[in-house]
Amino acid sequence: MEKNKFSTKTLTTCALLTAMAVILARFVAITPSETTRISFEAVPIFLAGMLFGPVAGVLVGFVSDFIGALMSFGFNPIFCVPPILYGLCGGLFRPMLWKADSLWRVALAFLPPVVIGSLLWQSGALALVYGGGAKMAFFMTKLVERGIQFAIIYVLDVLIIYGLCRSNLFRAAGIMQKKGETL
Repeated sequence: MEKNKFSTKTLTTCALLTAMAVILARFVAITPSETTRISFEAVPIFLAGMLFGPVAGVLVGFVSDFIGALMSFGFNPIFCVPPILYGLCGGLFRPMLWKADSLWRVALAFLPPVVIGSLLWQSGALALVYGGGAKMAFFMTKLVERGIQFAIIYVLDVLIIYGLCRSNLFRAAGIMQKKGETL
């Protein structure tokens, strides 16, 4: 019988990160239009991957998006790709992020989900759903609009994650350890 990979502490922390992502996306977000939302929901999703690996990050990303979508407009699977990418990249870049506290490493790890997921994929998905007969024009408009939006959010998200990692909050909570340490 295979041992469970997720401890109670891991499951509890992932549940809290999921709840934080839902709250940041649905209750603390600024929504100037039906296709634009300014939020910091990606931070807890990325942290789940960074702290517990890509599987945990993907699950937190999917579950938080699923719960949040059911609370607002209903679930559409094409919109859940970006949150999944945030968790996946947090997990895949995990070894690089733990080697040294570096703002540039965090920025590099956070860049693929922003560009591929939030900017390109989500703009295309919005064009598909809301673009009507002018999908390409809608896509290009959203690409420019969201490019500016996510450039600003990207910088803020990276600074938040970097600040949290530098604060030793996760080490103090027994969630993250330095290389060579055991919990």
